[in-house]
Amino acid sequence: MDFGFSEEQDLLRAEVRKLLAERCPLPEVRKIAETREGFSRELWQHVAELGWTGLTIPEEYGGAGLGFVDWVVLLEETGRALFPSPLVSSALAAAAIRAAGSPAQRAHWLPRLARGSAIGTPALLEASDHPAPEGFALRGRPAGDGFVLSGEKLFVGDAGAADLFVVAFRSGEAREALSLALVERGAAGVAAEDLPGIDLTRRSGRLRLDEVQVPQSALLGAAGGAWPAVSRLFDLGAFAVAAEAVGSAEAALGLTVSYARQRVQFGSPIGRFQGVKHPLAEMYVDVESWKSLVYYAAWALDTDHPDAPLAVSRAKAYASEAFARIGVDCVQLHGGIGYTWEYDAQLFLKRSKWARPAFGDADFHYERAAALGGL
Repeated sequence: MDFGFSEEQDLLRAEVRKLLAERCPLPEVRKIAETREGFSRELWQHVAELGWTGLTIPEEYGGAGLGFVDWVVLLEETGRALFPSPLVSSALAAAAIRAAGSPAQRAHWLPRLARGSAIGTPALLEASDHPAPEGFALRGRPAGDGFVLSGEKLFVGDAGAADLFVVAFRSGEAREALSLALVERGAAGVAAEDLPGIDLTRRSGRLRLDEVQVPQSALLGAAGGAWPAVSRLFDLGAFAVAAEAVGSAEAALGLTVSYARQRVQFGSPIGRFQGVKHPLAEMYVDVESWKSLVYYAAWALDTDHPDAPLAVSRAKAYASEAFARIGVDCVQLHGGIGYTWEYDAQLFLKRSKWARPAFGDADFHYERAAALGGL
């Protein structure tokens, strides 16, 4: 059995890495991240034309029709470059519409998301930041054939840039009585904004809903039956964060290895000292370990394997814990100067701090993995 990537996937990786190295090296990442929107519209349209925004969207809707294993290739490279864009958020919104949307909803939104003319994002979590049915407090008030929503969603990826929000809300008394709705930015009572965060390359914010009308035509699937779709969306989000973290951690490790080879202390490169090379070796082992977990999770998601939620939680738990440790170690191995603004090591530390709680932290996913594993 061949566990390697195909020739086409290797070519995709090479092309993505080349484009990002040319168009979005770290000095450019810094410039883009400090802009108001936090991403380049020009570069966004360019990568959309290359098919990145529609990679997993079916061909009938203008996408490439590829799978999550192919998505891993793209995510590893965008993570390696710390590419600032709403790529993951929009892909998650498209996945929700593809899985639970009506034919009319798919026909209307998927082509726009595929060509990058619209940006979508899930709006799931609230103040509790608990990705389980108990964590949803926003309640839909029945009105006609739909609902009225008043409240707010937090930790909304790329809230300031999104045109479309996939909003989860409670629509019944049962524990899992949740619904998903498509809410457009321009609708009456909708306000969205990015909030200050530790990582400027990853924007998230708040969605405010004030008596927002949600007709039946805006619901994804049946009212009250969306928990499986919400759970799947969490899995895809956790998977995407873990996959991007692989590339980011590899880049951070490479940056630190390069520094250790160049920095001379006591007449010798510091990379020759056990106190430096042993942590670097441990970092490498960690990255390779959760990379394997990510690859298995991609395969499980692609094939709808029953192990997919467990595989995702294993990968995200390991990534949340190990990537944060790698971020700190990279700064420490730079002698402390790594967290100063001039050095790039601090950019990877900030990404690791952002990734740790995104779509569930290590504790949540270890507990979930234990429960799914029958412990």
